[in-house]
Amino acid sequence: MVGKPLGSAMKECPRKKEVLMKLITAIVQNDDANKLISALRESGFSSTKMSSTGGFLSSGNTTVISGIEDDKIDEVIEIIRKICKTKKKVTAAIPPSSFSTVGGYLPQTIEVTVGGAVVFVTPVDRFEKI
Repeated sequence: MVGKPLGSAMKECPRKKEVLMKLITAIVQNDDANKLISALRESGFSSTKMSSTGGFLSSGNTTVISGIEDDKIDEVIEIIRKICKTKKKVTAAIPPSSFSTVGGYLPQTIEVTVGGAVVFVTPVDRFEKI
């Protein structure tokens, strides 16, 4: 086959056009979750919310997943970036295990950065809305 790219030997399905999809998995703070889901919905994107825990402070967070067309990934990530900002939080430092608060250990406070989002974008082999 002269003049055709290597991948052109693949046949396209005549019934429906194949749409390239990605799965966005965003781990966000609970405080940002509802606002993020509303902003996604207002922009025409559906999502699923799951409770999760973890991170530096082992605080509650939310995992938001959404199947997105490949050409809309940047738009969704920009919505996440706009809603899920990092913040400073003051918390008690964890006391050393050899001390107890009863024995006179006074916990010190520290300022930590929390929030933002951890975002994974993964390819989707098949997507069907049933």
